[in-house]
Amino acid sequence: METILSTTKLSKRYGDALRVKEVNLSVREGEIYGFLGPNGAGKSTTLKMLLGLVRPTSGQVQVFGKELQANRRFVLSQIGSLIESPSYYGHLTGLENMRVVQKLRDVPAKNIEEALKIVRLEKQKEKQVEKYSLGMKQRLGIAMALLSFPKLLILDEPTNGLDPAGIGEIRELIKALPQQYGMTILLSSHLLSEIDQIATSVGIINHGHMLFQGKLSELHQKNQPRIIIKTTDNRAARDVLMRAGFFPGVEEGALVFEKLADGQVAQANRSLLAEHIDVLRIEEQKRSLEDMFLKLTGGGESL
Repeated sequence: METILSTTKLSKRYGDALRVKEVNLSVREGEIYGFLGPNGAGKSTTLKMLLGLVRPTSGQVQVFGKELQANRRFVLSQIGSLIESPSYYGHLTGLENMRVVQKLRDVPAKNIEEALKIVRLEKQKEKQVEKYSLGMKQRLGIAMALLSFPKLLILDEPTNGLDPAGIGEIRELIKALPQQYGMTILLSSHLLSEIDQIATSVGIINHGHMLFQGKLSELHQKNQPRIIIKTTDNRAARDVLMRAGFFPGVEEGALVFEKLADGQVAQANRSLLAEHIDVLRIEEQKRSLEDMFLKLTGGGESL
């Protein structure tokens, strides 16, 4: 797949604080790219630089194979975005707000009805936006971003503040866009479970540093499962296993092995039974994406 967006050593300094530090980001055509990081990690600043809203201190941004600053008008005409929170006129209806954006973006009027239909607001279009729920306002913001049916859609925390039902609605909407409309989506979030369900690729940023970038499947492959063994006497079991060449840790009343092949699990079990130690449970435990994320951002590690 063609790379549709890339950055080279993209950095942004505010005073003495370097908020984004030489980020090399790569988004391929047709992807849903999840840009993950805790609050204050540098996500929104990076996205603003990709849209020309913030000028980088150093580094380059290329979109559709063109350098952003030199081709700003063309590049931005192919991008839809929702950064931080939707902008709207509360006293106007949803339809009237859409008409304002339609004229500003100089796109066909027929796009309004189609965009409202995609976000399922067509029945609420005559209602004043100040009377919309938070989820409806968020969907209106996405409809505005979709109005030109862009090649690239950039969404900053699109499910922020929504209830579980609203999050589910936005998730299903985003998942359908690449296949139905050929869009590439760059999506920032700190909701790890959501990114796990929606993204095909992921970038993890913390303190302005990119810690991991790649396919979501690659991240899960790096997540080696642990083996948990619980016995009637874990202290004695640990001594037996260490004599047999195993080095388990102890967590919450169980023995924990970071890396064990199937044959090694069977060998450990035989060693315990030979010493008449009853094995109550053997289970494989895979860390969630959230566990991986916390390990990366909390421990300052990179993959």
